[in-house]
Amino acid sequence: MSDATTTRITALPEAAGDRVDRYLAEVFPVVSRARMKSLIEERRVSRNGVLITQPAERVIAGAEYTLILPPPVAAQPIAQDIPFPILYEDDDLIVLDKPAGLVVHPAPGNEEGTLVNALLAHCGDSLPGIGGEKRPGIVHRLDKETSGVMVVAKTELALTVLSAAFAARDLDRAYLALCWGLPQPATGEIEGAIGRDPRDRKRMAMVERGGKEALTRYRTLSTRHIAVSLLECRLATGRTHQIRVHLAAKAHPIVGDPVYLRRIPAGAKNLPHDLKTRLLDFPRQALHAHRLGFTHPRTGAELSFTTPPPADMQALLRALDMAET
Repeated sequence: MSDATTTRITALPEAAGDRVDRYLAEVFPVVSRARMKSLIEERRVSRNGVLITQPAERVIAGAEYTLILPPPVAAQPIAQDIPFPILYEDDDLIVLDKPAGLVVHPAPGNEEGTLVNALLAHCGDSLPGIGGEKRPGIVHRLDKETSGVMVVAKTELALTVLSAAFAARDLDRAYLALCWGLPQPATGEIEGAIGRDPRDRKRMAMVERGGKEALTRYRTLSTRHIAVSLLECRLATGRTHQIRVHLAAKAHPIVGDPVYLRRIPAGAKNLPHDLKTRLLDFPRQALHAHRLGFTHPRTGAELSFTTPPPADMQALLRALDMAET
């Protein structure tokens, strides 16, 4: 695989005032505007040696723009023998319990060691071509550090029918989330459009303009030490980081969330030192997709799968229970 390539151009006078992502995409026709926007957000474009972070920045005539293109990657992910827990499998689909820490599909920085690499090895020649080269069979996704039940299509029929079911929310899908604080009311809804955080493009946020409408329904299953709550959350929409963003926006960020937990929660102050440390040091968001039910795309049978939280999350819940006794 070749190394990254660096290209420099000097902006012409007639380009002054144009959006930088649009202008550079025109100058480098091998890079689409969407890809150029991503490269800017990945901090691969600079102006006179200063990194550009906003695709909407205006071009300055005479300025030198530097573009660093990452090395090309294989169009087809490689098959890798990576074990993953299978809950159900037939000729049309696989239902699995995704471990925390496993990326779903290849992306820059995570080209190997993903669920797609594992699926290609498990399914052999039956999976490539289903749903696109980079994400064959992937109907929906979970964040890298979110664990839980997923379904993967093995045929075009399954991909089409399951994708439509997810788009219409015509299925039973629930998550367990351990969050800081006690949501009020104990059962309710959080509604608010979600889009890119204008202050940090790597985060999502509830926004007033430019976002997509989102609705999360929740109910409190239990509370611990008047400091944390175990919630069951259901998605009426499916936005990026939706549960994490909505809970954080209501001052109930998920325990361990590396992106949306930005300060020590007030509820942590009254906890025993060891328990507070354990909660604050939990290395990932304590979020688990614990139930998924859907109609089989070929047979019409109703299928439902439930899994308990993984060992690290269960150990944290036990520690909370023991500290209360």
